[in-house]
Amino acid sequence: MISVAEARERVLAGAEPLAAEWAPLAEAHGRVLSSDLKALRTQPPENVSAMDGYAVRAPEVEVAAALFDLIGEVAAGRPYAGLVGQGQAVRIFTGGVMPAGTDTVVIQENTEAIGNAVRVRSRARRGANVRIAGLDFAAGDTLLRQGQILSDRDLALAAAMNHPTVSVHRRAKVAMFASGDELVMPGTVPGPGQIVCSNVFALAALARSEGAVVIDLGIVPDDLDATRTAALRAREMGADILLTTGGASVGDYDLVQKALTVQGMELAFWRVALRPGRPLLSGRLGSTSILGLPGNPVSAYVCAFLFLVPLLRRLHGRADTTPPPETAILGADLPANDERADYLRAKLERTSDGAMVATPFAIQDSSTVHYLAEADCLIARDPFAPAATSGSRCRILALRP
Repeated sequence: MISVAEARERVLAGAEPLAAEWAPLAEAHGRVLSSDLKALRTQPPENVSAMDGYAVRAPEVEVAAALFDLIGEVAAGRPYAGLVGQGQAVRIFTGGVMPAGTDTVVIQENTEAIGNAVRVRSRARRGANVRIAGLDFAAGDTLLRQGQILSDRDLALAAAMNHPTVSVHRRAKVAMFASGDELVMPGTVPGPGQIVCSNVFALAALARSEGAVVIDLGIVPDDLDATRTAALRAREMGADILLTTGGASVGDYDLVQKALTVQGMELAFWRVALRPGRPLLSGRLGSTSILGLPGNPVSAYVCAFLFLVPLLRRLHGRADTTPPPETAILGADLPANDERADYLRAKLERTSDGAMVATPFAIQDSSTVHYLAEADCLIARDPFAPAATSGSRCRILALRP
């Protein structure tokens, strides 16, 4: 068996960010930029008013109140064409372009309209309530960087920079199937010895949450030809990753490795010093990465969290391939660990003083989906870790809500 760290290195070996494609802003949320993004315009392009009020010349309002002839009006998108001279003012609204000759806006609350004139009742400093050209950014500024995950706020910025589309890495295609004669789909009445298939729903959702496109190949029976056919379909559909669950070990009915080896899979490993999830298969079949997960639902999910997520992030061009570990206070005693790294499902609770406490479930069997759904985090323990007492610090990996 190899370590979790070595297994992750082998899974990522040779994986490169996928090719770039242009995506409309409406479809770019959560995607990763494949190149830097420069502003195509200056924002704002001209000096504009930040408030509703009157545009005037600063020397006339810096010292004392004054009366001005009102000669025009400016609204956003409707500039004033003339030149404002001494003793003159222009009514202006938020976003309106400052008329030639003006440099200051007196807010309307500090004025009094008198017919075709306006009285400014209080002094104003030069440049008050004016947004100068380029206050936000200038044309040519690099504001979004290669490798950046586009947030909702980033999309607003890209739009303001006048980009209708952005260059992002292509979404990875993940083809997946569950292997086993015992499996039936939800809503089916299981026959003798059969169980309801649950793995693929969590795995598909996890892959989609990382930006992947999922190709569902359904349930494949314990048959060598059927398994080969499913793998061939995945490759024909352009899958970047083939994700299987069940059948990854070496028993008489574990046919995934046999079927893929016949097709020319280069095996990277098939056992990891990990609990849950020792029978984990990884390899490559042409340009397709192979991840064969265990059949038990907890094992499948933990392995996908530890290995599929980093692989997808690498393919999508992200730098943060592995979720960062955090620390918490251990909420229960734990015995010494054996030769396998342990990932315990746990609940997180915040104490009155703000500390986070991670309490592992008493039942850690890899078939218990109930506790997987309730878990907030995984407590990560190294191989041969000594016994740990409640109240000590532990490493955790936070799970998505």
